[in-house]
Amino acid sequence: MIGWLEAVVLGLVQGLTEFLPISSSAHIRVVSAIAGWQDPGAAFTAVIQIGTELAVLIYFRKEIWEIISTWTRSLFNRDLRGHWAARMGWYIIVGSLPIVVLGVTFKDQIETVFRDLRLVGTTLIVFALLLWFADRTARNKLTLEKHLSFTHAIVYGFAQALALIPGVSRSGGTTTAGLLLDYRREDAAKYSFLLAIPAVLGSGVYELREIGQGPAPEWGPTILATVISFVVGYLAVAWFLRYISTHRFTGFVIYRIVLGFFLILAVTADWIPALG
Repeated sequence: MIGWLEAVVLGLVQGLTEFLPISSSAHIRVVSAIAGWQDPGAAFTAVIQIGTELAVLIYFRKEIWEIISTWTRSLFNRDLRGHWAARMGWYIIVGSLPIVVLGVTFKDQIETVFRDLRLVGTTLIVFALLLWFADRTARNKLTLEKHLSFTHAIVYGFAQALALIPGVSRSGGTTTAGLLLDYRREDAAKYSFLLAIPAVLGSGVYELREIGQGPAPEWGPTILATVISFVVGYLAVAWFLRYISTHRFTGFVIYRIVLGFFLILAVTADWIPALG
């Protein structure tokens, strides 16, 4: 059962890590294990992510409104169908399909074996190396408005779907895909945030039915964690976008590798359980 202290801590962790390429779901899982708390579960994690997605909605409110309004009007006005905002609406829809299909298909694994800390540690390391390679080889030149296509949206979508495994990182996986496609760092990250909105809100709303049922967390702590994740997440997304406009991802890569090896060592040495 999630207590009030755990709700505060996990809300802070969610807000701080959701938009960084270090995996928020992995950190919630890791912090709980190290503190000796019961694994809060996939449902709790999905619900408090609603807070960080609300932060995205507010931070990108102008772009999101333009995308929604232009896409809607383009359904009835052919002249608007070539507008970047109308195209972006379709790209977000298409890019969201892989995580929906795979999320439903592997729901049982997501809630059980995917949360094994040995797997989390391994994915932290492997995808850190992929991010490092992408960051070092990317030409950092393409923009969303001019170059995003249906093919690229699908690639982004499958990269986002990999984040169903804690340790991959939703922003890390999609940003890595964007870099490999030669998008600018800030454009790759921005589309990553926009693409996550339908998936995260949909997953969070779907999992709301689990809150307060059986072993799932109660409503009070869950709401508190969600509110905290919103406030901290808004500050984190603003900082992250400024940071990557002038810095590489090297610091995040090193952090992921160190954390990954620590987790594998900790589980091997029986300091923390692989499944909690």
